This record gives sequence, structure tokens and C-alpha cells, in this order.
Amino acid sequence: MFTKENIIIVTGASSGIGKQVALDLNELGATIIAIARNKERLNELKSICKNPDSMNIEIKDLTDDIENLPKYVKQLREKYGKFSGLAYCAGIGNVTPLQMIDFQSMEKIWKTNYASPFLFIKGVCDKRNLHRENWSPSIVLISSIAAKRTEKAHSLYCGMKAAISTSLRCIAKEVGVNGIRVNTVLPSVIETPMTQDSIEGDSESADMKNYPLGRGKPTDVSNVISFLLSQKSKFISGQEYIIDSGYLL
Repeated sequence: MFTKENIIIVTGASSGIGKQVALDLNELGATIIAIARNKERLNELKSICKNPDSMNIEIKDLTDDIENLPKYVKQLREKYGKFSGLAYCAGIGNVTPLQMIDFQSMEKIWKTNYASPFLFIKGVCDKRNLHRENWSPSIVLISSIAAKRTEKAHSLYCGMKAAISTSLRCIAKEVGVNGIRVNTVLPSVIETPMTQDSIEGDSESADMKNYPLGRGKPTDVSNVISFLLSQKSKFISGQEYIIDSGYLL
């Protein structure tokens, strides 16, 4: 599906869905630039992947120096070569009742779930950074089913996910003329360390009624992302792929 010439950036690659995406794309033959904050976990990722020579790790907090993220992307291109795609998997959850929200908490989730991905994607969409010869570059961002389904105490999280999903549909129209595809995936609850910490005892059993096919695994999301990054989806852009076990039915 991919070759070593297909250089794909994966953010949030040290755990959860991002880690699975990096492992799967590496196994499918792509050269990976795995970005995350945790050096130890990134080294572990490299040690367990199928093709270590094609797994490059970059230690970076994407909420630091957000304004210069496009320049950082350019530096990555100069170091590794032009990109065939991006899987933006970095993000944080947030459950905060309205009366406990302050500007600081708003700013943190805005930086992580909106500003950072937006400006990182801006950098990737620079034509000079993309491999476009006989290839349709693809950008995939993990949003959330929260962009479509609201829950109490999730106003910040739902708002930012809805915002980035809508912005990317606009970007897809803008960059499509350059042959660049942009799509989002909207998972419901996936069994990752981040989501597992928020599941509590009896509430988990009650919540299972909302998932006819059960809870998802990271591979359920990674499979869709791999498809969207490949040339098998070269006529697909500006779409939102809901991966929710029937949650919205």
C-alpha cells in the first residue's frame, strides 16, 4: 500500500490511537515521522515496530511555540524529505462543568485541540513540503464524535472538536485545487489509556447500551486512517468518517 518513499507524519504517536497508526503505517511500508512529547514511549514504539529503519522519532510538544509550527514542519521536510501524508492524532480530553471553566482551562484545550493542529496542517499544506508526483497527498485529523453529540460538562471539548472539524472542511475546499486531500475521523469511545482512565465501574456497564457493537479498539480507527492516507481513497476529501459502533443511531 505504501513504500519507503511515502513519508507520513504521525502526531500523538507515543500512545493510544496515534501509536497504533504509526505502527500500522510502518508495517504497511511507509516511512514514519513519529512526533510526541514522551521520549521513552517513542523509543519503545521504535523498538516494537516492524521496520525500525523506517520509524523516525521526533520529541516535540506541539503546544510550545505554536505560531512557528509551519516553520517546524518545513524543518522536518528539510530533514526527511517531502511528505505523502499526515495523521494528526494529538489531542486531549476535557470534562469541566460550566461553573468551573476559566480562561486558563479554555486556553489549554484551544491550544491543544484547535490552534496546534490548525497551524501544523497549514505547514503541511504548503506545496513545497508535499510529495505530489503521481501521488495524492492526504491529511487526516482525529476529531471526535463529540463534534456531533453533546454531553453535559463537555462544552469546551465538544466546541473545539466541532470547530476543528468545520475548519478542515473549509481547508479541504481551499487546498483541493493543489491535489491535497483533507478528511477527519470522528471516533466514539476507543479503548486507549486516556479514555480508560475516565471509565468508572457501574457507569461503564450502563454506557455500553449506547454501543451496539461494543467499544472500539485503536485498530478500528487506524484502519480507516490508513485507507484515507492511501491512494485507494484518492477521490475522497472534505469528509467526516464517524467510527462509533452505532452510537449515533
